[in-house]
Amino acid sequence: MILILFLVIVALVLGIIGAVAKGLFYLLVIGVIVLVADLVYAALRWRRTGRRPIR
Repeated sequence: MILILFLVIVALVLGIIGAVAKGLFYLLVIGVIVLVADLVYAALRWRRTGRRPIR
């Protein structure tokens, strides 16, 4: 859970810096890629833990 939160914060910081700073548009793109990868990772992890075998 901490990893997911950390990656979201990193993505937001990179996105803000990339949007504000002139000539650093690539940071915005990297931030978006990190955010999408983090959301996919969180969805897969949540889906995997959602299934519990019935005994």
